[in-house]
Amino acid sequence: MKKLLIIIIALVLLGGGAVLLRWRRDRVSASQISAAMSAANATGGPAFEVKVEAPMLSGRPPWEVPGVILGLSERGPRFDQTSSGAKVINVGKDRLELNADGGWNILIVADGEGRIASGTHLQFPIKLGNRPLNFDCRPADHPSGHLITNTSANSGEIDGSFFVDVVTCITTKSGKTAAWPYEPLKIRGSFSGLTNDRR
Repeated sequence: MKKLLIIIIALVLLGGGAVLLRWRRDRVSASQISAAMSAANATGGPAFEVKVEAPMLSGRPPWEVPGVILGLSERGPRFDQTSSGAKVINVGKDRLELNADGGWNILIVADGEGRIASGTHLQFPIKLGNRPLNFDCRPADHPSGHLITNTSANSGEIDGSFFVDVVTCITTKSGKTAAWPYEPLKIRGSFSGLTNDRR
């Protein structure tokens, strides 16, 4: 009976720890995006940030895991308006397209109600086991995620945010479907003051 009680307590503690880590991860991710957006808005001009939330353990050296858990290190690759070659290709009520040097190409397509729609794909660079790779990832047939936009009546500038779960990734170099990620990969971002970039 005592052993059973110990096992139950251990399971409860383990479950509570997992919930706490997930809560902290989401809170840190949201606060980092908010801080970056606030800093950009303070300088004026358009701002955006895109973050790939890679699994904490998959493809990551063991010594990096504690920093990720504690929110001291990035979960995965990111880029923003200050990144080399960063550019707004297209932005509208139901569409957002951003790219940057290094293999970033983000295309978010939504239906009329802000739900992620077919045509969405996200290409990004990432290191797995210290191997530099570039993936082109897409959501499931019934996508999970949203694109929220708000257009200023005065300036026409668009603010908003997006969240996408991708499930299938192709290695851009080989064109083959990768055996990664092992679970839906979360990619999220925020943007402010965007207009179509005609440079």
